[in-house]
Amino acid sequence: MARRPTPKLVCSFCGRSEDQCPAIIPGPDGNICSDCVEACSRVLKDAQETAVGKNTRLPKLNVPPPIGIKAFLDQHVIGHEHTKKALAVAVHNHYRRLTQPQAGMDDAFKDVEIEKSNILMIGPTGCGKTLFAKTLAKMLDVPFAIADATTITEAGYVGEDVENILLYLIQAADGDIPRAERGIVYIDEIDKIARKTENVSITRDVSGEGVQQSLLKILEGTVSRVPPQGGRKHPQQEYLKINTANILFICGGAFVGLDAIVRQRQGHRAIGYKEVGDHHARAGAKTDRAAVLDVQPEDLMRFGLIPEFVGRLPVITSMAEVTEGDLVRILTEPKNCLVRQYQKLLAMEGVQLTFEDEALREMARVAMKRKTGARGLRAAMENFMMEIMYEAPGNLKGKTVAITADRVREYGQN
Repeated sequence: MARRPTPKLVCSFCGRSEDQCPAIIPGPDGNICSDCVEACSRVLKDAQETAVGKNTRLPKLNVPPPIGIKAFLDQHVIGHEHTKKALAVAVHNHYRRLTQPQAGMDDAFKDVEIEKSNILMIGPTGCGKTLFAKTLAKMLDVPFAIADATTITEAGYVGEDVENILLYLIQAADGDIPRAERGIVYIDEIDKIARKTENVSITRDVSGEGVQQSLLKILEGTVSRVPPQGGRKHPQQEYLKINTANILFICGGAFVGLDAIVRQRQGHRAIGYKEVGDHHARAGAKTDRAAVLDVQPEDLMRFGLIPEFVGRLPVITSMAEVTEGDLVRILTEPKNCLVRQYQKLLAMEGVQLTFEDEALREMARVAMKRKTGARGLRAAMENFMMEIMYEAPGNLKGKTVAITADRVREYGQN
């Protein structure tokens, strides 16, 4: 009895038999040849790229050179020349790596992956750390979020998960995750999550070293699962996935007591943040306001940050406390200075507002007494201007209000 020939496999997509194509993959209800597999792969890849292009709608990033970034910062932030240069270089390098096309790249650099450089800013309260981060995000037109490190605790304890930091950024991007993935996150009070002591404790430090460990992955770059409504995670919950590899993290803190650690390493004894050219500043000369505080990674580790956490913040810059002269300049020089803001508010009511130079200096002295830097200046100005703003809409239209030094002194004594 003659054996029946085995039927040839036929591709269910193109109709060719196994003699006409390199290989056929059999299936329970149909077959597909290797050529059709490759064709389907190309179709899926093109469709995915098209979908990504439609969904992201990302505007092109225009990254100025470091000189241009510093010039923009000069319009909004007074002093801190060294910090401006450090931030300008770090931000330029971070976003340049996102915009540099690989096509046409020299073969010697094709396999070189540029790592991101997160930033740590050290300085007393009110010196402008948050303003720096806000201004950079405004210049680049990228989403910006502020988080407070003191609200974060380890999983299982009352507080927020580290992923909530990313939720703030997604919300700032109006839910557009691809846009959020190239935003800027400023984490304030980062010094408050340092270990309280160098000795190992039997008690849990739920807002200290454990939080540092939790932050490591998102600082370095990982695909994080974020609860869409915030709060703690639970197994049945749906998550938003966001890649943190291209998010720039800027951390800031006062680091009270760090100066003593630095001076001890240097073999000096001094108190506070001393500045370069201090005697020139007292003489009224404009100087580089970079702080002498030369912070090294080992100083931060002695302060209580773990080595892995310090390693994720390679750009470290310290800032000096603002002086009376700085506060006078803050009142008048920035693009969005307080004096111009109040002048505009009163101009809407038909009132002209002027300040004597000595009145501005008196206002700076009042703010210095509060010991909260530029924040104290804003609070002093708000309180001082309250009566004028109360009277202006109804009684001062068409008039000129001149703020004198005596008037400010009288306010400062109350």
